[in-house]
Amino acid sequence: MTERKAFPLRIDPALWAAVERCATANLRSANAEAEVLIREALKARGVRLDPPQPVKRGRPPKEKTE
Repeated sequence: MTERKAFPLRIDPALWAAVERCATANLRSANAEAEVLIREALKARGVRLDPPQPVKRGRPPKEKTE
């Protein structure tokens, strides 16, 4: 699984409320929505990023024993 960087973010409450509304409309968490918005802003500025790695969920596959 890809390791994610956690950090505190100081943001205007009204701005965060707008992020939360967008997240709800897009069926995402506020954190996921913030990440999408940051990626879109960087792309608009011409910054090239590697595509995000999907998060693996669920149980790991059973190992075959012989």
